[in-house]
Amino acid sequence: MAPIRVGTLLGFLPEVVAGIIEPEEEVSASVQDVLADPQTSLNAIPFSTRAHWMRQANIALGAPCPFAAFGSVIVNHTVPGLGELVCTGFNSRSSGNPILHGEIAAIQNCSAILTDPLGPYKLTGSKAIDAFSQLSLYTNAESCPMCASAIRWSSFREYIYGTSIETLVKQGWAQIRVSSLEIFRQSLDVQPQTRLLGQVLTNETDPFFFWQFNPDFPCPEGCKRSESGSTCEAVNA
Repeated sequence: MAPIRVGTLLGFLPEVVAGIIEPEEEVSASVQDVLADPQTSLNAIPFSTRAHWMRQANIALGAPCPFAAFGSVIVNHTVPGLGELVCTGFNSRSSGNPILHGEIAAIQNCSAILTDPLGPYKLTGSKAIDAFSQLSLYTNAESCPMCASAIRWSSFREYIYGTSIETLVKQGWAQIRVSSLEIFRQSLDVQPQTRLLGQVLTNETDPFFFWQFNPDFPCPEGCKRSESGSTCEAVNA
C-alpha cells in the first residue's frame, strides 16, 4: 500500500507574510518528512480529520466517475470533533453555466443554506457573509484562478486542496496556469486572510483526474472502461 500523502505546506497566510515561510522558498525535505507523518496536526487539526473531509469532497461528486470530477465541501471546524458539514458542491458546467465549478457551486449552496429562513442557521445576508470567515473549504483539486479568487473574496478561514494544477496540466487538463498561492499573494488587501494548505491526500484525489486523457489508466472504483475505451462509466450504468 502506498503511503498516505499528507500534504505540502504551500503557505499559511498571514504566516507567509510574517516570514515563517518565505513566498518563494521551496518546501524543505525536513518539512516534507514531518508532513508525511500521519499523526501530523495541520493548522491544529489532526490529519485524520483533514483526510476525512478530503474524502467527502470526492464523495460530493455524486457519481463514481464523472468526467469533470471536481468536488468541494465547506466545513465548520469551530465545533468539536470532526467538524460540521455545512454544504457541498461539484462541477456542474454541464448544466449550461460555464463558471459553475465545484467551489462556486459549494459557495452558492452555502449562501442559500445559511440564509434559508426555514433552515438551521437563519442568518441575514450580512451575517452569512461574516460566517464564511469561520468556515473551511476542501476541494479535491487546486482551484482555478476564478475559484481561488472567490475563496479569497469569501474570506474563508481555510482553503485545502488535493491534486495540484501542475499535476492536472501534466495529465492533459486545460488550465489557467496561475497557482492558488499566487492568487493569495496578490490578495493581501482582502481581509481577513485565508490559510492555504495544498496537495492533501493526493494518492486518493489524483486517480479521479488521471483516466480522462489516458486510456491505459484504471477507472475509479465502481467504474469500467466504455466499449470504445475512451471514457469510464459506472458499472451499474
